[in-house]
Amino acid sequence: MKNFRFYVPTVICFGKDQLASLAKVRESGEKVLLCYGGGSIKKNGIYDKAVAILKEAGVEVFELSGIAPNPRIDSVRAGVEICRSEGINSVLAIGGGSTIDCAKIVAAGACYDGDAWDLVLDGSKIKAALPVYSVLTLSATGSEMDAFAVISDMGKNEKWGTGGDLLKPRLSVLDPTYTYTVSKKQTAAGTADMMSHTFENYFHREKGGYLQDRFAEALLKTMIKYGPVALAEPENYEARANLMWASSHAINGLISAGVQDAWCVHPMEHELSAFYDITHGEGLAILTPVWMEHVLSEETAPKFAEYARNVWDVREEDDMKAAKLGIEKTREFFFETMGLPANLRAVGITEQDNFDIMAKKAAAGCVGSYVPLSADDIVEIFKAAF
Repeated sequence: MKNFRFYVPTVICFGKDQLASLAKVRESGEKVLLCYGGGSIKKNGIYDKAVAILKEAGVEVFELSGIAPNPRIDSVRAGVEICRSEGINSVLAIGGGSTIDCAKIVAAGACYDGDAWDLVLDGSKIKAALPVYSVLTLSATGSEMDAFAVISDMGKNEKWGTGGDLLKPRLSVLDPTYTYTVSKKQTAAGTADMMSHTFENYFHREKGGYLQDRFAEALLKTMIKYGPVALAEPENYEARANLMWASSHAINGLISAGVQDAWCVHPMEHELSAFYDITHGEGLAILTPVWMEHVLSEETAPKFAEYARNVWDVREEDDMKAAKLGIEKTREFFFETMGLPANLRAVGITEQDNFDIMAKKAAAGCVGSYVPLSADDIVEIFKAAF
């Protein structure tokens, strides 16, 4: 097992009626920037409750709204300007991963002399940040408990991930009832997203990661069990609760510490989102089985067979046959059980003109991954997913 440093400072307030914990925001100062997307938090009442709690605690609330599902650097810059002009002390995100990601870079950008895009391109430049708080309304990215953020500049067709310990939220409210109204599309896409996080930690080259692998398999089995339940019964508390907690653990370092390789499917999907603005989880679902098939070989078959047997209960002694069955079950789960789009055409990508440039940009993120991929490999994956 590799050496590692495990640090998760986030206080998690999990369960029903936890919103009162937002009074803790006052510990960071008297002014908070509230970040959110559309009007859903106003329709479901979370907005009014949160603002009332903050005001009662003596916190003045400023707002940054309209944050997009693939958060734009324009929103970040607008938030940074508010923080600087109003003397904001902390940043609170209410929403899913996109809103939290935006809030994180706003928090860092407010403490940086240059343009916030610099921090997206180079996380090592994040030397200070305002405290970040979050209220999660969509189980998917794990941003409520991790160090990462992904921001897009659609004018440049660029979408990059960045990170640093200072971006980890101080406190996150995880109330599964807030996900009851999440659509079937976003529930399915969110499940695919958290599964992808788990896959990209699970498929690694380290031989001593027995415990991490068992953690990962338990998370995958939880997602596979409760994803379909949440689709069929949107207000099933246990389903929503298990998905929410599994999503956090998929990317908070628990299963990657000591075994982490670079990721590869995420850099590929980031290019799809940057060029075509598709739903992130849907893109991951489309690419994942194709990536699995592309990297399957005699060398990797034992790991894929382990996945098939421990996660899908495949009973096949031959590793290659077991591996292929596991990949097929993954494909069936995404596209049949969860009803996710099965190829790139199904999400509106009707041409392949950008595949070469997308692959060249994604290849940089695949250096040191479970199976390193060249730009040519990635073009093949894009074409196979088309």
